[in-house]
Amino acid sequence: HCKIGAGCYIGKEVTIGAGTILYPNVTVFDHSKIGSKTEIWSGTVIRERSVIGSYCLIHPNVSIGGDGFGFRPAPDGRGLMKIPHIGNVVIGNGVEIGAGSCVDRGKFSSTIIGDGCKIDNLIQIGHNSKMGRSCIMAGASGLAGSVTLGDGCIIGGGARVSDHITLGNGVTVGGNSGVINNWPDGSKVLGMPAVEARDALKQWIVLKKLAKESK
Repeated sequence: HCKIGAGCYIGKEVTIGAGTILYPNVTVFDHSKIGSKTEIWSGTVIRERSVIGSYCLIHPNVSIGGDGFGFRPAPDGRGLMKIPHIGNVVIGNGVEIGAGSCVDRGKFSSTIIGDGCKIDNLIQIGHNSKMGRSCIMAGASGLAGSVTLGDGCIIGGGARVSDHITLGNGVTVGGNSGVINNWPDGSKVLGMPAVEARDALKQWIVLKKLAKESK
């Protein structure tokens, strides 16, 4: 059996696995699927056709499957027109998503979060992004659209990854960095724009020396 708290909304043809708990005021829209022994806390909204695995923990006020951020100029040249997003979100098993985070649906395909990923509070994951297994994203970091992370990536707090970037397995991105290039397996990058961490530290030392010499 699953447990559904007061004030929850469950749409048509939703599947919820055994042992799953929906705390009060969770919203699950049509044709979504939730695995077994998952906990979803109050205020979370799960949009239509989303897929969430088993043993997940979704903290309060998470948005899963909202429209991606896509617009194009209006034909008359005045303002912007919204680009429809008809994809969905697929979340693996053992995933944790922190409070206030947002995972946008894909434009045509799926935004994917792999098994075992751990996502902190106030995280943005853009449309069509794909995270491998056991990735970590620290607070207030974000992925733009169509980012691909390999397995075991670590994204530091406040770091941003630009659209259509691919990071290999085990890449570490330092806090508050801005990633605008692809990086291969095992890279450690830092800074804005992000470069190899050792190079970034050398650059900072040079800047400190220049600052002292200019006094």
